[in-house]
Amino acid sequence: MSILQAIVLGLVQGATEFAPVSSSGHLILVPWMFGWGAIGDPDLQKSFDVALHMGTLLGALIYFRNDVARYAAAWFHSIATRRMSTPDERIAWALVVGTIPGAIVGALFENVIQEKLGAPWLIAVMLVAFGIVLVVVDRRARSDRDFDSIGPKEGLLLGTAQALALQPGVSRSGVTITAARAMGLDRESAARFSFLLSLPIIAGAGTYKAVDLARTGLQGHAAEFVAGMAASAISGFVVIWGLLRYLKRHDFTVFLGYRVALAVVVAILIVANVRDATV
Repeated sequence: MSILQAIVLGLVQGATEFAPVSSSGHLILVPWMFGWGAIGDPDLQKSFDVALHMGTLLGALIYFRNDVARYAAAWFHSIATRRMSTPDERIAWALVVGTIPGAIVGALFENVIQEKLGAPWLIAVMLVAFGIVLVVVDRRARSDRDFDSIGPKEGLLLGTAQALALQPGVSRSGVTITAARAMGLDRESAARFSFLLSLPIIAGAGTYKAVDLARTGLQGHAAEFVAGMAASAISGFVVIWGLLRYLKRHDFTVFLGYRVALAVVVAILIVANVRDATV
Protein backbone atom coordinates (compact mmCIF):
# COMPACT_ATOMS: atom_id res chain seq x y z
CA MET A 1 0.00 0.00 0.00
CA SER A 2 1.39 3.39 -0.99
CA ILE A 3 1.01 6.69 0.84
CA LEU A 4 -1.33 7.88 -1.92
CA GLN A 5 -3.55 4.85 -1.43
CA ALA A 6 -3.53 5.46 2.32
CA ILE A 7 -4.65 9.05 1.76
CA VAL A 8 -7.42 7.95 -0.60
CA LEU A 9 -8.67 5.40 1.91
CA GLY A 10 -8.50 8.02 4.65
CA LEU A 11 -10.58 10.43 2.60
CA VAL A 12 -13.06 7.64 1.82
CA GLN A 13 -13.30 6.61 5.47
CA GLY A 14 -13.87 10.12 6.75
CA ALA A 15 -16.43 10.89 4.06
CA THR A 16 -18.42 7.68 4.48
CA GLU A 17 -18.34 7.30 8.27
CA PHE A 18 -21.01 9.93 8.73
CA ALA A 19 -22.73 9.93 5.34
CA PRO A 20 -25.27 7.05 5.33
CA VAL A 21 -23.36 4.91 2.82
CA SER A 22 -21.27 2.50 4.99
CA SER A 23 -17.63 3.28 5.74
CA SER A 24 -16.77 -0.36 6.49
CA GLY A 25 -18.23 -1.38 3.14
CA HIS A 26 -16.19 1.27 1.33
CA LEU A 27 -12.95 0.26 3.05
CA ILE A 28 -13.51 -3.21 1.57
CA LEU A 29 -14.87 -2.20 -1.83
CA VAL A 30 -12.40 0.53 -2.79
CA PRO A 31 -9.24 -1.65 -2.56
CA TRP A 32 -11.21 -4.55 -4.10
CA MET A 33 -12.33 -2.49 -7.11
CA PHE A 34 -8.88 -1.01 -7.82
CA GLY A 35 -6.94 -4.17 -7.04
CA TRP A 36 -4.93 -2.56 -4.28
CA GLY A 37 -2.92 -4.89 -2.08
CA ALA A 38 -3.20 -4.85 1.69
CA ILE A 39 -0.42 -3.67 3.95
CA GLY A 40 0.71 -7.27 4.37
CA ASP A 41 0.17 -8.55 7.88
CA PRO A 42 -3.60 -9.11 8.32
CA ASP A 43 -3.45 -7.87 11.92
CA LEU A 44 -1.62 -4.74 10.80
CA GLN A 45 -4.23 -4.20 8.09
CA LYS A 46 -6.97 -4.36 10.72
CA SER A 47 -5.03 -1.87 12.82
CA PHE A 48 -4.74 0.44 9.80
CA ASP A 49 -8.51 0.35 9.31
CA VAL A 50 -8.99 1.22 12.97
CA ALA A 51 -6.41 4.01 12.64
CA LEU A 52 -8.53 5.51 9.87
CA HIS A 53 -11.52 5.40 12.19
CA MET A 54 -9.46 7.10 14.90
CA GLY A 55 -8.62 9.85 12.44
CA THR A 56 -12.32 10.28 11.79
CA LEU A 57 -12.88 10.35 15.55
CA LEU A 58 -10.39 13.20 15.85
CA GLY A 59 -12.23 15.21 13.21
CA ALA A 60 -15.57 14.53 14.91
CA LEU A 61 -14.24 15.47 18.35
CA ILE A 62 -12.97 18.77 16.99
CA TYR A 63 -16.38 19.49 15.47
CA PHE A 64 -18.37 18.33 18.51
CA ARG A 65 -15.89 19.53 21.16
CA ASN A 66 -18.46 21.74 22.88
CA ASP A 67 -21.12 19.03 22.81
CA VAL A 68 -18.75 16.42 24.21
CA ALA A 69 -17.74 18.70 27.09
CA ARG A 70 -21.36 19.64 27.72
CA TYR A 71 -22.73 16.11 27.88
CA ALA A 72 -19.75 14.75 29.80
CA ALA A 73 -20.31 17.42 32.45
CA ALA A 74 -24.03 16.64 32.52
CA TRP A 75 -23.36 12.92 32.95
CA PHE A 76 -20.98 13.42 35.87
CA HIS A 77 -23.41 15.87 37.45
CA SER A 78 -26.21 13.33 37.11
CA ILE A 79 -24.08 10.70 38.85
CA ALA A 80 -23.10 13.09 41.62
CA THR A 81 -26.68 14.16 42.30
CA ARG A 82 -28.19 10.74 41.56
CA ARG A 83 -30.80 12.40 39.41
CA MET A 84 -31.55 12.79 35.72
CA SER A 85 -33.57 15.98 35.59
CA THR A 86 -32.35 18.02 32.61
CA PRO A 87 -32.39 17.39 28.85
CA ASP A 88 -28.57 17.41 28.82
CA GLU A 89 -28.48 14.69 31.48
CA ARG A 90 -31.01 12.56 29.61
CA ILE A 91 -29.06 12.90 26.38
CA ALA A 92 -25.80 12.07 28.17
CA TRP A 93 -27.29 8.88 29.57
CA ALA A 94 -28.80 8.07 26.16
CA LEU A 95 -25.30 8.19 24.68
CA VAL A 96 -23.88 5.98 27.43
CA VAL A 97 -26.69 3.41 27.25
CA GLY A 98 -26.69 3.49 23.46
CA THR A 99 -23.06 2.45 23.32
CA ILE A 100 -23.65 -0.85 25.11
CA PRO A 101 -25.38 -2.95 22.37
CA GLY A 102 -22.74 -2.22 19.73
CA ALA A 103 -19.92 -2.93 22.15
CA ILE A 104 -21.40 -6.29 23.11
CA VAL A 105 -22.14 -7.40 19.55
CA GLY A 106 -18.74 -6.22 18.35
CA ALA A 107 -16.92 -8.12 21.09
CA LEU A 108 -18.91 -11.33 20.58
CA PHE A 109 -18.92 -11.45 16.79
CA GLU A 110 -15.76 -9.60 15.73
CA ASN A 111 -14.18 -12.60 13.98
CA VAL A 112 -17.42 -13.66 12.27
CA ILE A 113 -17.97 -10.13 10.96
CA GLN A 114 -14.43 -9.81 9.64
CA GLU A 115 -14.19 -13.28 8.11
CA LYS A 116 -17.72 -14.06 6.89
CA LEU A 117 -19.62 -10.83 6.24
CA GLY A 118 -17.26 -8.82 4.05
CA ALA A 119 -17.98 -10.33 0.62
CA PRO A 120 -18.47 -7.59 -2.01
CA TRP A 121 -21.68 -9.17 -3.33
CA LEU A 122 -23.17 -9.14 0.19
CA ILE A 123 -22.09 -5.54 0.74
CA ALA A 124 -23.83 -4.57 -2.51
CA VAL A 125 -27.07 -6.22 -1.35
CA MET A 126 -26.90 -4.44 2.00
CA LEU A 127 -26.24 -1.10 0.33
CA VAL A 128 -29.42 -1.33 -1.72
CA ALA A 129 -31.64 -2.90 0.94
CA PHE A 130 -30.84 -0.53 3.77
CA GLY A 131 -30.73 2.47 1.44
CA ILE A 132 -34.32 1.75 0.45
CA VAL A 133 -35.32 1.33 4.09
CA LEU A 134 -33.72 4.67 4.98
CA VAL A 135 -35.58 6.61 2.30
CA VAL A 136 -38.95 4.90 2.85
CA VAL A 137 -38.84 5.45 6.61
CA ASP A 138 -37.64 9.03 6.20
CA ARG A 139 -40.47 9.93 3.83
CA ARG A 140 -43.17 8.37 5.98
CA ALA A 141 -41.90 9.49 9.39
CA ARG A 142 -43.23 12.47 11.27
CA SER A 143 -40.81 15.18 12.45
CA ASP A 144 -42.38 16.32 15.70
CA ARG A 145 -39.49 15.60 18.08
CA ASP A 146 -36.31 17.61 18.53
CA PHE A 147 -32.89 16.73 19.91
CA ASP A 148 -33.75 17.53 23.53
CA SER A 149 -36.51 14.91 23.54
CA ILE A 150 -33.96 12.08 23.43
CA GLY A 151 -33.57 10.01 26.60
CA PRO A 152 -32.08 6.68 27.74
CA LYS A 153 -34.91 4.63 26.22
CA GLU A 154 -34.32 6.16 22.80
CA GLY A 155 -30.57 5.78 23.31
CA LEU A 156 -30.94 2.04 23.94
CA LEU A 157 -33.12 1.55 20.88
CA LEU A 158 -30.80 3.55 18.65
CA GLY A 159 -27.78 1.74 20.09
CA THR A 160 -29.42 -1.59 19.24
CA ALA A 161 -29.96 -0.34 15.70
CA GLN A 162 -26.32 0.76 15.56
CA ALA A 163 -25.21 -2.80 16.32
CA LEU A 164 -26.71 -3.89 12.97
CA ALA A 165 -24.17 -1.72 11.19
CA LEU A 166 -21.35 -4.10 12.09
CA GLN A 167 -22.41 -5.81 8.86
CA PRO A 168 -20.51 -3.95 6.10
CA GLY A 169 -22.85 -2.22 3.69
CA VAL A 170 -25.56 -1.45 6.24
CA SER A 171 -24.06 1.91 7.38
CA ARG A 172 -23.89 2.80 11.05
CA SER A 173 -25.10 6.35 10.52
CA GLY A 174 -27.72 5.18 8.02
CA VAL A 175 -29.35 2.63 10.30
CA THR A 176 -29.30 4.85 13.40
CA ILE A 177 -30.72 7.78 11.45
CA THR A 178 -33.42 5.45 10.08
CA ALA A 179 -34.36 4.34 13.59
CA ALA A 180 -34.31 7.92 14.89
CA ARG A 181 -36.56 9.10 12.05
CA ALA A 182 -38.95 6.24 12.82
CA MET A 183 -39.17 7.68 16.36
CA GLY A 184 -40.20 11.05 14.95
CA LEU A 185 -36.93 12.94 15.31
CA ASP A 186 -36.34 15.58 12.66
CA ARG A 187 -33.55 14.86 10.16
CA GLU A 188 -30.92 17.13 11.66
CA SER A 189 -31.52 15.85 15.21
CA ALA A 190 -31.46 12.24 14.01
CA ALA A 191 -28.13 12.78 12.25
CA ARG A 192 -26.61 14.74 15.12
CA PHE A 193 -27.38 12.05 17.69
CA SER A 194 -26.16 9.36 15.30
CA PHE A 195 -22.84 11.18 14.94
CA LEU A 196 -22.43 11.66 18.69
CA LEU A 197 -23.37 8.03 19.34
CA SER A 198 -20.54 6.88 17.08
CA LEU A 199 -17.83 8.56 19.15
CA PRO A 200 -17.67 6.12 22.10
CA ILE A 201 -17.77 3.08 19.79
CA ILE A 202 -14.96 4.38 17.59
CA ALA A 203 -12.91 5.37 20.61
CA GLY A 204 -13.43 1.98 22.25
CA ALA A 205 -12.49 0.04 19.12
CA GLY A 206 -9.42 2.21 18.65
CA THR A 207 -8.27 1.68 22.21
CA TYR A 208 -8.79 -2.06 21.91
CA LYS A 209 -6.76 -2.27 18.70
CA ALA A 210 -4.06 0.01 20.07
CA VAL A 211 -3.03 -2.85 22.35
CA ASP A 212 -2.35 -5.09 19.34
CA LEU A 213 -0.62 -2.26 17.52
CA ALA A 214 1.68 -1.64 20.46
CA ARG A 215 2.62 -5.32 20.35
CA THR A 216 3.26 -5.58 16.61
CA GLY A 217 4.46 -2.06 15.86
CA LEU A 218 3.95 -0.23 12.58
CA GLN A 219 6.43 -2.45 10.73
CA GLY A 220 7.74 0.40 8.59
CA HIS A 221 4.29 1.75 7.68
CA ALA A 222 4.23 4.81 9.95
CA ALA A 223 3.92 7.20 6.99
CA GLU A 224 0.85 5.38 5.66
CA PHE A 225 -0.79 5.42 9.10
CA VAL A 226 -0.18 9.14 9.61
CA ALA A 227 -1.30 10.09 6.09
CA GLY A 228 -4.46 7.99 6.31
CA MET A 229 -5.40 9.30 9.75
CA ALA A 230 -4.88 12.93 8.72
CA ALA A 231 -6.98 12.48 5.59
CA SER A 232 -9.81 10.79 7.49
CA ALA A 233 -9.80 13.49 10.18
CA ILE A 234 -10.12 16.28 7.63
CA SER A 235 -12.76 14.61 5.48
CA GLY A 236 -14.74 13.51 8.54
CA PHE A 237 -14.90 17.07 9.88
CA VAL A 238 -15.96 18.47 6.50
CA VAL A 239 -18.67 15.86 5.96
CA ILE A 240 -20.20 16.42 9.41
CA TRP A 241 -20.25 20.16 8.81
CA GLY A 242 -21.78 19.80 5.37
CA LEU A 243 -24.26 17.02 6.10
CA LEU A 244 -25.88 18.70 9.11
CA ARG A 245 -26.50 21.75 6.95
CA TYR A 246 -27.68 19.70 3.97
CA LEU A 247 -30.30 17.86 6.04
CA LYS A 248 -31.98 21.08 7.12
CA ARG A 249 -33.50 21.36 3.64
CA HIS A 250 -33.04 18.01 1.90
CA ASP A 251 -33.87 14.34 2.39
CA PHE A 252 -31.80 11.18 1.84
CA THR A 253 -32.73 10.41 -1.77
CA VAL A 254 -29.29 11.33 -3.11
CA PHE A 255 -27.68 8.77 -0.80
CA LEU A 256 -30.00 6.01 -2.00
CA GLY A 257 -29.03 6.88 -5.57
CA TYR A 258 -25.36 6.65 -4.69
CA ARG A 259 -25.79 3.33 -2.86
CA VAL A 260 -27.68 1.78 -5.77
CA ALA A 261 -25.11 3.06 -8.28
CA LEU A 262 -22.23 1.62 -6.26
CA ALA A 263 -24.03 -1.73 -5.93
CA VAL A 264 -24.56 -1.82 -9.70
CA VAL A 265 -20.84 -1.21 -10.28
CA VAL A 266 -19.99 -4.06 -7.90
CA ALA A 267 -22.44 -6.37 -9.67
CA ILE A 268 -21.01 -5.52 -13.10
CA LEU A 269 -17.45 -6.16 -11.94
CA ILE A 270 -18.47 -9.56 -10.55
CA VAL A 271 -20.62 -10.65 -13.50
CA ALA A 272 -17.93 -9.57 -15.98
CA ASN A 273 -15.35 -11.59 -14.01
CA VAL A 274 -13.24 -8.48 -13.52
CA ARG A 275 -13.25 -9.04 -9.78
CA ASP A 276 -14.13 -12.03 -7.58
CA ALA A 277 -17.36 -12.01 -5.60
CA THR A 278 -15.36 -12.49 -2.41
CA VAL A 279 -12.16 -11.04 -1.03
